[in-house]
Amino acid sequence: MYYLVVSFSHHNCRQEVREKLAFTSDNEQVEMLDLLCAFDFIHEAFIVSTCNRVEIVVATRDNFSSYHAILGLMAQKSKLNFYELKSLAKRYDDEEAVGHIFSVVSSLDSLVVGESQITGQVKEAFMLSHRNETAGNKLNRIISYAMKCAAEVRNMTRISQKPISIASVAVAQAHDILGETIAGMTAVVVGAGEMGVLAAKHLLRSGCDVVLLGRDMDKVEAVATKLGENVKADSIDKLKKYLNRYRLLFSATSAQEVLIKEEMIENDALPRLWFDMAIPRDIEDIALKNITLYRIDDLRAISQNNHALREEQAVKAAEIVEQYRDEFYKWLRTLSVEPVIKQMRKQVSQAIDTEVKRAIKKGFVPGAYEQNMRKMAEQMFNRFLHDPTQNLRKSSKEEHHANYIESIKEMFNLDTDHIDLKQYKNDHHSKGYSA
Repeated sequence: MYYLVVSFSHHNCRQEVREKLAFTSDNEQVEMLDLLCAFDFIHEAFIVSTCNRVEIVVATRDNFSSYHAILGLMAQKSKLNFYELKSLAKRYDDEEAVGHIFSVVSSLDSLVVGESQITGQVKEAFMLSHRNETAGNKLNRIISYAMKCAAEVRNMTRISQKPISIASVAVAQAHDILGETIAGMTAVVVGAGEMGVLAAKHLLRSGCDVVLLGRDMDKVEAVATKLGENVKADSIDKLKKYLNRYRLLFSATSAQEVLIKEEMIENDALPRLWFDMAIPRDIEDIALKNITLYRIDDLRAISQNNHALREEQAVKAAEIVEQYRDEFYKWLRTLSVEPVIKQMRKQVSQAIDTEVKRAIKKGFVPGAYEQNMRKMAEQMFNRFLHDPTQNLRKSSKEEHHANYIESIKEMFNLDTDHIDLKQYKNDHHSKGYSA
């Protein structure tokens, strides 16, 4: 069994490509997960789809076939050319895949290093697939270990000190442009989801009043009440009125079509500062000189101007990730050998039982000798298997012997997938996981 990650992220894909690849609902993800796991070479899968990345994570017996199956399905979904996708995709195999997942969950691969949202987003992605029965123990081992890795990164470094999100970067940029005049201004926030709420909180800290717009008025009013008296709730149906009244706008909805179009602008002399934090985009391209528009990818360069402290802590965090990756794979290799040895000995026991009964039935030996024959045969096989099993345990700890166990399983026709590996975990590692 192998691990594979196929990644389309802010590192290698433009925003317009990520928009076409993004999964906009749980049902859309479930449909893709079912298609992936319908291939007999893919055991389990889950999908991470955020503003900055679309990543497909699988446990598979064939990385090559899985990689091309993923590209084919994503090409069909996005209507993008297969070979274009192949040129953009970043592929991670086995240990590299595990290290990448640990980095993502620890927020070292984020657009804004140290942001805290991604940990929960990956966990939610796995849980969706788990509920759909397209992810199980094979991927749960990685997620559980990744969560422990992320916790250690937070505890041992200051990388999340004064955590930064896309929303906070956007508000900080608005503050840099407007200066102290931002205090007392009214900002329009479109969308009452997590990103919209974060933007509203940062705007309130900057001294702004906020108009929060959304489709579900009960939800918008509840969020506005929680945020305080400086937040007014209103329907997104009145969006045109507000974008023609106020200069400052932050949009972060889950709409599939653009919400804000050039035709909605009535007074193009009003200088506007807009931030589109949505995937797909909420604001169409507008060619008016008095509108300054920032999109998610525009915020990337801003977010990279982190303090030296954050960069220094990222180096320390990367070392922790590398250590956890090595520990995980060493433990996984060691753990996986025990069920193989158990199944080998079980086969031996069954063979002894069959042959002893056959020998007695054929009259080769008296039935009274059955126990002595069985004991002698067991001792002979134990002696025969002693060195091979010891060597197998030893080789399982070596990285370059990683495929030995799979070869033994194939050679002896052993099936260990149904065995609960938790029964072995206390003997082989101290970190633990919840399968």
